[in-house]
Amino acid sequence: MKRTSILALLLLSSTTQAQDLGHKAPPQSQPITITNVTIHTVAGADIRDGTLAFDRGTITGVGPVSPVAGARVIDGKGLHVYPGLIGANTLMGLTEVNAARATIDFSETGDVTPEVRAAVAVNPDSTIIPVTRSNGVLVTALLPMGGSIPGRASVIRLEGWTWEDMAIRDDAGMVVNWPGVRPIRSRFTARSEEDQTDETRAARDRIEDAFSAAAAYVKTRDADSSVPVNLQWEAMRRVLERKAPVFIRANQVDQIQSAVNWAVGRNLRTIIVGGADAPLAADLLKKYDIPVIVTGTFSLPRRGDAPYDDSYTLPARLEAAGVRWCLASIGGGFETPHERNLPYHAAMAVAYGLDPKVALRSITLSPAEILGISDKYGSVEIGRSATFIVTDGDPLEITTQVKMAFIDGREIDLTDKQKALNEKYLEKYRQSGLIDREHTNSTTANSGQ
Repeated sequence: MKRTSILALLLLSSTTQAQDLGHKAPPQSQPITITNVTIHTVAGADIRDGTLAFDRGTITGVGPVSPVAGARVIDGKGLHVYPGLIGANTLMGLTEVNAARATIDFSETGDVTPEVRAAVAVNPDSTIIPVTRSNGVLVTALLPMGGSIPGRASVIRLEGWTWEDMAIRDDAGMVVNWPGVRPIRSRFTARSEEDQTDETRAARDRIEDAFSAAAAYVKTRDADSSVPVNLQWEAMRRVLERKAPVFIRANQVDQIQSAVNWAVGRNLRTIIVGGADAPLAADLLKKYDIPVIVTGTFSLPRRGDAPYDDSYTLPARLEAAGVRWCLASIGGGFETPHERNLPYHAAMAVAYGLDPKVALRSITLSPAEILGISDKYGSVEIGRSATFIVTDGDPLEITTQVKMAFIDGREIDLTDKQKALNEKYLEKYRQSGLIDREHTNSTTANSGQ
């Protein structure tokens, strides 16, 4: 009993310490105008010495506009405005302490769980959220993991008291983990090729059976409304009716081809997540206009004969091939605390041949288009949501600081746990006289990155 009690206390303590204690931002209460700022609209040309006006969470003016009566005016001289960055493949708010199972909500029990909605399990007080916002990422897509059909993706804004406040789309599409087609030959793999082939076949059968059962249910219930509602298959209705896409995780070229052929055969709107070999399947992807969410550039080559810069050049190769794509981070529970590094994944792609403007688009407007939220997010235009960041430079540069952030017109508090800890331990050296005030201020300004 003592061991059980101590373990419970430790888990409770770790969960409690992982809560953000900051206040949530109130709705925009008055018109705001930012003047003398360089506006990077992404959808069009940059505007130098421009003015950005927004009211009630919506952008009302971009360019040479005059402040309206009663507006709060912010002088943005020397600063830049960019759309809020969008993380298209995250577990934000679904995981906190990987060692504590109670804080992991991205993988449910069972192999086929389409009724799961990722947004419902989000912890709005996660300490990872403020740290992520501090580097400009204001919107994220949540793609659950685990099993063959782990559930439905959600798109959230990184601000709100509850998951309902945060949800932009609580049902953004179904996630499918497509099984590998090629057996793994490695000294680290104990399973035989025959066993791997059997497992692959069984996984495909589970996916096929689930979609067949859901299609039969939808057809039957549409014909007879007295048929009892089955929550599991009802959850797949929007995907089957092409009102929402299916996010298929696939990396190998034959895995991508297999997944696309299956999805096309079922007439599903499809998005490939991963896509390490997507350039090799470019013709197929372009034929059916299937976009790819590239999961990061900070990864090792997947094959021994691949060039060292395989993941670095992937975005440039997809762009050259004419495939629609966007860039996300690696994803997975261990990557979630580092979602703030999203702009640096894009920067790595620039270093290996990608046009800087395309790189910026890949983490703003392109993911907004692929996720179906570009009518409100991803660009700085009249009528779009006032969700943007104000920086002192290019967000792809690691030295750039985010000075202000707004989500739907709400001014976001950019303090976070990292900055608080930085200030705490700087005070130690201030009191000891080991550093002066000027050094302290400089270091504090660059903390949290």
